[in-house]
Amino acid sequence: MYNMTFEELSGDYSQERMDSVAKALEEVLASALPQGCITVGVYEAAKSLNVDPDNVVLCILATDDEDVKDVALQIHFTLIQAFCCENNINILRVNNTRRLAEMLGGGGKQSGGEPMDLHCILVTSPHSTSWKDPALSKVNRFCRESRCMDQWVPIINLPER
Repeated sequence: MYNMTFEELSGDYSQERMDSVAKALEEVLASALPQGCITVGVYEAAKSLNVDPDNVVLCILATDDEDVKDVALQIHFTLIQAFCCENNINILRVNNTRRLAEMLGGGGKQSGGEPMDLHCILVTSPHSTSWKDPALSKVNRFCRESRCMDQWVPIINLPER
């Protein structure tokens, strides 16, 4: 496994890497969504993690600037992160819920017009097949490499479209 140096993480290389991981995340969501392998919402994610944690392949925690002050949400994040770490589930934090909503289609609204809770999204593996997705492998590799550098919950910026 290749470990990046501090110099490589700075500057253009770092931005290039983040863009690459953001693109891979978009591909993961695009392929998982039609398979029904996405769980959206903090409460729904907690239920899913409780029932079948071995089936979860990625946990995405999303915030915007105003969410940083939401103490209840930060407590939920802390608990979800702890559970994911305990169960060897890769965690990725993103900072643009509006872009995340676009990636999931539907603009962040549920069928009844209610806004979706995009603060926590789980990607699960389809039961019928062993999911070999190169984009998922890229995201998971990024999470592993980040942990090697003591960044347990890596943060990526989802660029606007």
